[in-house]
Amino acid sequence: MKILGWIVVALIVAVPLWGVLLFNTLVNLRNQVQNAWRQIDVQLKRRHDLIPNLVEVVKDYMSYEQETLNKVIQARNQAVSATTPETAIAAEGVLSGAMGKLFALMENYPDLKANENVARLMEELSATENKIAFSRQFYNDSVMALNNSVETFPSNLIAGMFHFKQATYFEVPEGESAVPAVNLR
Repeated sequence: MKILGWIVVALIVAVPLWGVLLFNTLVNLRNQVQNAWRQIDVQLKRRHDLIPNLVEVVKDYMSYEQETLNKVIQARNQAVSATTPETAIAAEGVLSGAMGKLFALMENYPDLKANENVARLMEELSATENKIAFSRQFYNDSVMALNNSVETFPSNLIAGMFHFKQATYFEVPEGESAVPAVNLR
């Protein structure tokens, strides 16, 4: 009887402790996803700040391409006004597409390719795009860890009780995964 009593006491202590540990793990994973998104947000802000400068420099050279420049600015403004990761991911996809078209058109302007300001802005934008890519990878890794915990047994029991939700991956929209070739020399 004494052994059975100790087993019952151990279970009464272990089960809530186990639940607390799973809950804390889920909180840590959710916070990691939020932090990873903030890292992307920092890089997207830098990207959003560079784009108007680039458009301003190229607009004199590309007087016949005002529609493309307007689409870039419009896409940038939509991306800046996005309030959730889901809307930001969609808006950034549109912005990437508009920027790809701008880069492709820039190839037709030799004077533009020789401009030092354009070269400097393109270099900064390229470095920022690389940082966004690394931040996006870390974010997606964090999302995967959270989603795995939300979906797998036994942590899914705690996740369901405390309304933990799956996070959204940052995906590149179809057709925009190819990087346009840009040669400004």
